[in-house]
Amino acid sequence: MSGLGDDLITITQRPDIVFAEGQGSWLTDEAGKRYLDLVQGWAVNSLGHCPAIVTEALLRQSRRLVNPSPAYFNRPLLDLAARLAELSGLERVFLASSGAEANEGAVKLARRWGRQAKGGAHEIVGFDGGFHGRTLAMMSASGKPGWDELYAPMPAGFVKARFNDIASVERALSPRTAAVMIELVQGEAGVNLADRGFVRELRALTAERGVLLVVDEVQTGIGRCGHTFAHQLYDVEPDVMTLAKGLGGGAPLAALLCRERFNCFLPGDQGGTFCGNPLMAAVGLAVVGEVCRDGFLAGVRQRAEQLSAGLQAVSRDHGLLGERGAGLLRALVLPSDNAADVVAAAQALEPAGLLLNAPRPNLLRFMPALNIGDRDMDMALCLLRQALRTVLG
Repeated sequence: MSGLGDDLITITQRPDIVFAEGQGSWLTDEAGKRYLDLVQGWAVNSLGHCPAIVTEALLRQSRRLVNPSPAYFNRPLLDLAARLAELSGLERVFLASSGAEANEGAVKLARRWGRQAKGGAHEIVGFDGGFHGRTLAMMSASGKPGWDELYAPMPAGFVKARFNDIASVERALSPRTAAVMIELVQGEAGVNLADRGFVRELRALTAERGVLLVVDEVQTGIGRCGHTFAHQLYDVEPDVMTLAKGLGGGAPLAALLCRERFNCFLPGDQGGTFCGNPLMAAVGLAVVGEVCRDGFLAGVRQRAEQLSAGLQAVSRDHGLLGERGAGLLRALVLPSDNAADVVAAAQALEPAGLLLNAPRPNLLRFMPALNIGDRDMDMALCLLRQALRTVLG
């Protein structure tokens, strides 16, 4: 008799739970137990599980047109591209299916532009701790320890600087540099925020040296940090931006955006079978229409204040090392490397469990639905305290 998941290629350690249903901030497993979900598909479900506007958009579009091929225009593709361009001020948009795909497209764009405008410049400067996806090239672009050896030999042309250290960026730049690629909030590294002064200096430095500033907003974009885009917190404008995760509200959707003057792909340079398909574009249009409203974003900021204050109180009461984050992307720092134990204890709580994420051994990450209610937030903080008592005493 085979065990649970024995037919799957091993990619991660999963608990022995099979989820059957989701609604809002809650998941229910096949045994009927409910879990308050503060992971939400790693910041994917911006409107929670099974929001009506996503269901309706999928149903409506699936009855009209699913995928005519990216060789042709379709109306949801055109409408979503126009809306993203309007919101961002970046005039050109390419729709894809995942953050890694969008980031890979950004590197292709930067290298194509470097070949045309900078004498063959091709290097991409990234940062220690950065995370840009799991394709071979994006693993090279990332600064996650050990990734440069996991599938060696790795694609070349990626240089690393130190996060929040402008002098290290200056040392990394050369005539071969086409772009600097950065997450303003490094989620996988532990919700590390870029300093405002550093970001302003980085924007000035890249403009002065004539290299592209690529901002990876795969996790931070579309309301996650309390504004449509995280770079709005820093009062800078990127040359290139990538989006995914919350853009589709749970559906596989991503976007690469750039300024008009960097729109340098020629026909055939970039593409993909599912790029710009109307089914996913219709979902993205519905999600963006709901999330990127001033009233909705004000609610995100209000819930973020509630979560931050609650985590600060938890930290004080349990002798932890504090919390940090932006909007509804936050982290709680533990005094020892037992974050995985807290995750397991929270999941095992009865009668309702709590789903958490531990991107680092001593750190918990919180990515609730952007429309989580205040009662669910209070309950999540209460359940967190119970899990911490179980592990820390």
